[in-house]
Parts: sequence; structure tokens; C-alpha cells
Amino acid sequence: MAKKKSVKKIRISLVRSVIGSKPKQRKSVKALGLKRIGSSVEHDASPSILGMVGIVAHLVKVEEID
Repeated sequence: MAKKKSVKKIRISLVRSVIGSKPKQRKSVKALGLKRIGSSVEHDASPSILGMVGIVAHLVKVEEID
């Protein structure tokens, strides 16, 4: 059997408001699945997700899940 590749998971939490942010940043927050301050979601740490997190890094808190 082939070994399964271990995929890292991250928890992303919205800690600052999107009011006053650029439209691209608002779309990234929505695409990540975040709706309001304090909401959090879990995603695989894929390059596309990490790219969106990079765009809104000043609005979110990211934690690695074991």
C-alpha cells in the first residue's frame, strides 16, 4: 500500500473587521468561509489557502492544528 501524504491543517480566525478593507481582501475573507469577527474555520494548508491568508494576514489569526 502507498503511504498517505500527511496534510497539515490550519485554523483561521477573523479577528479584525473587513470594513474599510479593499474588495479583494473582502472576497478572500468570504472565500475562506469567514463571516463575522470571532468566526473560525479549518482548512488544509494548500498553496491556494495560504495565498488567501497572506492577502488578509492583518485581519486573521492562523494556528496550526496537530
